[in-house]
Amino acid sequence: MGDNKVDRLHDEYRAKFIRHLLHDVQTLDVMIERGLIESGIRRMGAEQELCLVKPDYSPAFSAMEVLEEINDPHFTTELALYNLEANLDPLEIKGDCFTQTHQQLKHLFDKAQEAAKRFDNKIILAGILPTIRRKELALNYLSPIPRYKQLNDVMRELRGSDFSLHLRGVDELTLQHDSILFEACNTSFQLHLQLDSSDMVASYNWAQAIAGPVLSVCTNSPLLLGKELWSETRIALFQQSVDTRNTSDLSVDREARVSFGTEWLKDSITDIFKDDIARHSMILSTQLNEDSVEQLNKGEIPALRALRIHNGTVYRWNRPCYGVADGKAHLRIENRYIPSGPTLEDEIANFAFWIGLMLGRPSRYDQVDELMDFRDVKANFINAARVGKEIQLHWMGKSISSSELIRNELLPIAYAGLRKAGVDEQDINRYLQVIELRTNRMTGSQWTVNTYRNFRKTLKQDDALKALTEVMHKQQATDLPLSNWSVPESPPSHYPQYNNKLAHEIMTTNLFTVSPHDHADLVYHIMQWKNIHHVPVIDAHDQLVGILTSKNITSETDTHKEVKDIMVTRVKTAPPEMNADKAAQIMLNEKIGCLPIINNDKLVGLITRNDIVTRH
Repeated sequence: MGDNKVDRLHDEYRAKFIRHLLHDVQTLDVMIERGLIESGIRRMGAEQELCLVKPDYSPAFSAMEVLEEINDPHFTTELALYNLEANLDPLEIKGDCFTQTHQQLKHLFDKAQEAAKRFDNKIILAGILPTIRRKELALNYLSPIPRYKQLNDVMRELRGSDFSLHLRGVDELTLQHDSILFEACNTSFQLHLQLDSSDMVASYNWAQAIAGPVLSVCTNSPLLLGKELWSETRIALFQQSVDTRNTSDLSVDREARVSFGTEWLKDSITDIFKDDIARHSMILSTQLNEDSVEQLNKGEIPALRALRIHNGTVYRWNRPCYGVADGKAHLRIENRYIPSGPTLEDEIANFAFWIGLMLGRPSRYDQVDELMDFRDVKANFINAARVGKEIQLHWMGKSISSSELIRNELLPIAYAGLRKAGVDEQDINRYLQVIELRTNRMTGSQWTVNTYRNFRKTLKQDDALKALTEVMHKQQATDLPLSNWSVPESPPSHYPQYNNKLAHEIMTTNLFTVSPHDHADLVYHIMQWKNIHHVPVIDAHDQLVGILTSKNITSETDTHKEVKDIMVTRVKTAPPEMNADKAAQIMLNEKIGCLPIINNDKLVGLITRNDIVTRH
């Protein structure tokens, strides 16, 4: 979907686009059969997604200005105004290719960092930026690129309703959203490996088989909106954020546009393209004049633009890709499940580990589809995303821990694969030792969760997330791999002294609420058990209709009364963006002990005197 000149697939384009798409698949089959796909060379490439943050580490919205300042074709937009993407130059896999990739990545990262500084912003690596809030997922933060708006509109039309999100880990998150911008929470380090067409089936199946164990040691995205969810929350979040299936249709067993797949690849890599055309609607197009069949008959190498556009709107975690470079057609596998971070060094280590595994595949795994049930492979991937390095994997008919499998089998395969490709021993040892140390110590997700929990002991949620992101940013600046990081016991000392906080930064969100028809006796006991003095009363739509305080409900209150009979209905409220000092002043002037915080007519939090005294 990297083609900027795309449009919605209107009815008048549909027949023409489908004809081009079918011709492209037919042409690719012929090119593979005739040996017109480049072979005998292994290349690698990568795409780095980056987050822009303000001085307080909340999302910055200056992507377009920063891109203009960078002025480098390696950089491009991403879905949200707080993200950028840098595309690395492809390299042949040999010699010090990983050091070269690391150096270019560092150069591009530093270039983006310098440009961001001009707007008082910073660049950070994060699978999911911890400080993203619900309000930053509104459509006004979508990058002003026509294809993004078109993609959002078409996907929402296909779904026929708002998108829904339901994730459950240590915490649970359930919400509705009206755009695909939740996808923008995900930032990844996407890996590309060019392979011979004759080896694509075996290599693709092997890529699927190793996805679970590889992901388990690379997880770095455990938090979303302050909730502890999956070790690699991106996996579930991405699928649900662009799921065009209508909920009423889910019984039909339709595959999501973001998926791991449903079965082993059997005959040709083009079977995946054919399957995606059969399963998923065409949603974007472009002006297509060239016909790939005619081009091939003339001896030209076709771009297969229709196929590439459709392929760019179907998001397999291991995605096959066709491309043309220097007049030669090639096939590659794109690994889309590796998150950004924790450091550039960690990312290149992940890259070396995956490339080494792919190129070092032992001959006994050439028909891995005969050795493993595909459902076990898919379960490995999903469970690795859920629990990370703690997973027990199904591997070749036995159950084994991720750490044991990586140490005893996969790392030796990766070492052998890189040596076979002619990679320098210094490169091999430098980067694979990072994986070995991380396997024995902790992943990015484990560091993030432990740090966040420590900070939450003394900070409110928003401050804890900002402090976490600040420490993450400072650690990244050293480019020392995660295995060298320690988990801080306490946040930077300046956080409790921050001034000019907003209401949402100090409010309590873990609320006990009651309905107007609850009995007074029940509410009295809840307040006693939980040692709380204020209980909001909400209706079925989460709208505030009153409040109960310890002053108007006592042990003497008639137990047969309902909440609606004794609640205070004239309640002073405030929006989340109100300055906390102003909120405190309102409470003082009104002589009230709490202030409900309302957003879009719904209760989202509560400020009490205790919040003002201890947090502000």
